[in-house]
Amino acid sequence: MAKKDQNPNYKVIAENRRARHDYAIEEDLECGIMLEGSEVKSLRQGGANVAESYASVENGELWLVNAYIAPYEQAKTWGHDERRRRKLLVSKKELSRLWNATQRKGMTLVPLVLYFNHKGIAKLKIGIAKGKKTQDKRADQAKQDWNRQKARLLKERG
Repeated sequence: MAKKDQNPNYKVIAENRRARHDYAIEEDLECGIMLEGSEVKSLRQGGANVAESYASVENGELWLVNAYIAPYEQAKTWGHDERRRRKLLVSKKELSRLWNATQRKGMTLVPLVLYFNHKGIAKLKIGIAKGKKTQDKRADQAKQDWNRQKARLLKERG
């Protein structure tokens, strides 16, 4: 299989960079997303944002809530609602595992990356996450700073 960097179909559309700062991601999962035609065209142009969105399990289905996909200019009459709820596609086994994970204290489903895979199909990577407290964020920042400083020192020596 070709590397993702070399494949012309693989393209990251939107990334939630704050997620790893605000949440401790325990595991992630790739899932499909049900889109309308104008939404796919808009995604191909790169107009999307998943930073303020979240996923939830409701009535035995997985939904992406509050994700923004920009309107597609050429689809004036048959356009789409920018912030509509979109159904996410996962197997029943994965759905039950996600539902069980969100029932635990402090766990949530956070969208990490929206992208086109190597086949050109829109996919969403969601993470099962637990919210970080302020002291956890500070500890992670201190660890990052130390690793940066350590790399600098090793570079100066060698």
